[in-house]
Amino acid sequence: MFVKNQSHLQSPLLSDIQSLPEKQRQRLVGSWAGVFYEQCFCRISEETFAVLYADCPSRPNTPVNVLVGLELLKAGFGWSDEELYDAFTFNLQVRYALGYQDLGEGDFALRTLYHFRQRLACYHQEQGVNLLTEVFEALTDQQVAAWGVRTGYQRLDSTQIASNIRDASRLQLAVEAVQRLYRLLDEGERAAYAARLEPFVEREAYQYVYRVKGQEATRAHLREVGQALHWLLAELAPKYESAVSYQVAQRFFEENYQAKGAKISARTNAELPAGCLQSLDDLEATYRQKARRVYKGYVGSASETCDPQNELQLIIQVQVAPNNVQDTTLLCAGLASLKARTGVETVITDAGYCSAEVDQALRAQQVVQVPTDMLGRDPRPNRLTLLDFTIATDAAGTPQRMSCPGGQTILLGRSRSQRFTARWDGAVCQTCNCYATGRCRGKRGRGYRLSFSLQDYDRAERRRRCLAERQAPKHLRPAVEATMRSLKHHFPASKLPVRGLFRVTCMFVAAAAMVNVRRIARHLNAPRPPQLAPVGAPGAAVAESEPILLFFALSRALGHLLMPAKARLGT
Repeated sequence: MFVKNQSHLQSPLLSDIQSLPEKQRQRLVGSWAGVFYEQCFCRISEETFAVLYADCPSRPNTPVNVLVGLELLKAGFGWSDEELYDAFTFNLQVRYALGYQDLGEGDFALRTLYHFRQRLACYHQEQGVNLLTEVFEALTDQQVAAWGVRTGYQRLDSTQIASNIRDASRLQLAVEAVQRLYRLLDEGERAAYAARLEPFVEREAYQYVYRVKGQEATRAHLREVGQALHWLLAELAPKYESAVSYQVAQRFFEENYQAKGAKISARTNAELPAGCLQSLDDLEATYRQKARRVYKGYVGSASETCDPQNELQLIIQVQVAPNNVQDTTLLCAGLASLKARTGVETVITDAGYCSAEVDQALRAQQVVQVPTDMLGRDPRPNRLTLLDFTIATDAAGTPQRMSCPGGQTILLGRSRSQRFTARWDGAVCQTCNCYATGRCRGKRGRGYRLSFSLQDYDRAERRRRCLAERQAPKHLRPAVEATMRSLKHHFPASKLPVRGLFRVTCMFVAAAAMVNVRRIARHLNAPRPPQLAPVGAPGAAVAESEPILLFFALSRALGHLLMPAKARLGT
């Protein structure tokens, strides 16, 4: 039965926190724990999680805000579950952050946290909703409103993250698939299949692979294991085809082997799709090669505010997907929600977020993209491009008029193929310096003619904004690189201690929430420059001014007293 936790709102008269000396108590309140309690714990909407509990009268639930807070702290500090439970039991800061003021209250079994995660996963599987992501967005929206953070400018970046899987070869995965099918069998079936499967099940998969040396031997063993796996799948299909281990082994075989009658051959590495199984324990992790490095796992994308007028920047949105998903896909998927929540007007990205699909999504949401780099070749400097023309658009962003470097301005037409066409006066063009130097690319006909598509216009505008950003005195995007590092700082080698897309998403979202908490804590504890009163302000007394003004006033008075009398009189 769901019961909302409100006991933390009433502070006890006597508690372990109250028994601390005043100096230590103030230090505790001003630390990250106090910020977490006020800016995160108290803002968690427990009603969101009521759908996970029964409606009938039953034992009350462990406080939901405590369980959610523990998930955030686990990701924010990189703790294991045992370390998390020890910190909850003995760490005064952790207990204060979760609304407890006595060390003896609020105890629960660690299995309660496991059951809570299971409910979250089941609800996500049934409804397609990640409640932890919803809580993060609700918390961030409240923090943005409370601190007056401007959200018109936002910067985006992505990073590779790995789940807790072993980096295994195809041969090792094939042997492991056979062994897992073998574990499904009862004693009688194992005895019947022992002669055929003994070479693959008598030792661990990594021990089997260790004894195979060379590429030729690896291919031969891979083919041999594939034949045994194909035979075993056919034998066990009537009884075990609904088992998870059987379905995983069948998927692995279909992705890695080709069966032509009785002949089984292993696919080459080039024939394997990026979404093929990388682990038998993580069915959603994928393969990606980027900058000559190999990644197995997921990609995380984050958007944070970057308005120069903000004293505090917050992470607004977090997305996680298999790492064979492009950045452009993530941007298109999250742009509508980001616009509705924050009213974003400008997104600053790298070249990986640029595509025709992104241009359409940005135009629909009336958002401007400022890339810091461009894909493809740079335009030739000896030829005019769309960058050299001034194009006026309507409210929907559709080009209407065009002005050339020579000063001609005309209305644009539309061809049957929906391309924009501009027809210039040939007589005027022949008097233009661009024509004389050969830079004009207009074609002769009934005057000079220029044709371009909407994608050409979007590409030119992206390049124009990219060049303007490069020449700006201050660049807004580089700081997002530090943000991506802070999200993975507590996970060695960017490997999260969980598996599966849902759990990786929960961990990444929780890490983002803790990054925001730390930023708010630094903002609160940062030294503020003194607010000096204007020099010579009417009615301002020297005794009430700032120390530096008092110093200058005393210095001036002392200098006046030490000055010779004739100089003071001006003679």
